[in-house]
Amino acid sequence: MLNVRIDHVHLLVMVPPKISISEYEGKVQVRTAIRILNKYKKLKKKPYWGNHFWDKGYCLDTVGLYADMIRKYVKYQEAQEKRAEHIRVILI
Repeated sequence: MLNVRIDHVHLLVMVPPKISISEYEGKVQVRTAIRILNKYKKLKKKPYWGNHFWDKGYCLDTVGLYADMIRKYVKYQEAQEKRAEHIRVILI
């Protein structure tokens, strides 16, 4: 499950126990940055965080039995963002 917000990304994935979660996160950041920067060349000219596409900070958590609750939270956040965007468009 993927949900992209203006200032953060929600990503709900299953990672096998033999793979380090921080290692997985690092690979996701590297691969997505390469793909995005290759597709949108103009972004390379923007001064991101120390010339990095992703910020160094991140939050990881294990979900376990609460996966359904997390999915609902992410969908709720997406709905809230869409509602806020709709209101911004109306006000402009």
